[in-house]
Amino acid sequence: MPHADRIFSMLSDESASGRSALAASWSRSLRHYGLTPDHNAPPRRLDAPAYREARERSALLLHAAQPVLDRLASAVRRGGFCMLLCDARGVALEQRCLPGDEDIFGNWGLKLGAIWDEAHEGTNGIGTCLAEDRVLTIHRDQHFFTRNAGLSCTMAPIHDPSGSPVGGIDISSCREDCDSSTLSFLSLVVEDAARRIETRLFGEAFAGHRIISLGNEAQALLALDKNEVIVGTNKAARALFGLRAGKPMTLPDLLSDTGHEDPGRAAHAALQRVLKRCNGNISAAARELGVSRATLHRRLKRHDIH
Repeated sequence: MPHADRIFSMLSDESASGRSALAASWSRSLRHYGLTPDHNAPPRRLDAPAYREARERSALLLHAAQPVLDRLASAVRRGGFCMLLCDARGVALEQRCLPGDEDIFGNWGLKLGAIWDEAHEGTNGIGTCLAEDRVLTIHRDQHFFTRNAGLSCTMAPIHDPSGSPVGGIDISSCREDCDSSTLSFLSLVVEDAARRIETRLFGEAFAGHRIISLGNEAQALLALDKNEVIVGTNKAARALFGLRAGKPMTLPDLLSDTGHEDPGRAAHAALQRVLKRCNGNISAAARELGVSRATLHRRLKRHDIH
């Protein structure tokens, strides 16, 4: 069955969009954006001034992403893939592929300044990832446009510290032997790369603050001021701890069993830390605290520290 006929056949079932994420994207492409599967014009591309403006708007993303892109570049190139860093509108800002493959990928529209959002390109790895804000792969004839049915694209979204999407990292292939196992591997690669970029964005946003990582995979990031008040959290931290934006909280409060640090336990812990730093030397601990030995002894006795 021709590609366009397959799309129209699936969308003739009114309930298909509710059962399938792919059908929902095809439906958006056809009914919301007014696109047709057999549209043959190449992907739109920004002119030079508009491309420069797009890069300027994404300066923080580009700065954070460069080391990550450079780290992956050699592996991506050797595998015959094309890697793109896109902004939140689906505009390709950076590209990594073998020099000899640039024309091949360019013919598919995978080049700097190309616009790959769903509104222009229908269902595709870049635009649909941004529309649904999740890691996904659009493999060959899952694309909306017939002309894109030879591509396999896997992309992960990138978020700023507030959780807003600022772009994504995509790895694409036009090889016929790009199978499901390869695509599963690429999904892990782009997701890991996106998290690394997000971590760098978080570090830049809270430069000068103490940043700690928590969670099973250390993906939850917290930025603390000198009083251990949490001044910044990433999306993973908010999900892990159920935090709400704008609610002040300290790290000890967050990690306590009750949600509120017990003052007595806090004082006990503070004294223990000073003693540890001073290797149990009472005189040195008293000097660090700026109190007399007698005062420190009274505090230790009050908090049952021997």
